[in-house]
Amino acid sequence: MPFAPQSSDSMQIKAEWQEDQQFDTGRPGGPMVRLDGTGGSGQSPMDALLSALAACAGIDVVEILGKRRTPPERFTIEVTGTRRDTPPRRYTHITVRFVIDGDGIDAVHAERAIALAFEKYCSVSASLATDIEVTSVLVLNGEEQV
Repeated sequence: MPFAPQSSDSMQIKAEWQEDQQFDTGRPGGPMVRLDGTGGSGQSPMDALLSALAACAGIDVVEILGKRRTPPERFTIEVTGTRRDTPPRRYTHITVRFVIDGDGIDAVHAERAIALAFEKYCSVSASLATDIEVTSVLVLNGEEQV
């Protein structure tokens, strides 16, 4: 059965096996990304999950700070995931470190943007199992906020 057209409430991807543990995946007719279970020729699926979380939350933070007219000049997100030792080796804890540089960005506003990303806007975060502990750390203009 071919894919039906996407709507705003449904998403479809196609994962096409290449060889070994390698799949090229993406929206039908759209750009493809290589996922590789060994991590050799592309991100592993578990790496891609962390990347999706970083990008999703990051998009929200950039948009929220932009609406405050204090867009970041530089922005890096570092994500560390801790996995179970036994199958399924799912994440049990994820730490997301937001490193933001920019003039006029107050820590309270950056922290609020991060909180809103996780509490309200980030679809990837909301799709994670509720027992996965996700914590965030803010480093603003070179200083870690406590």
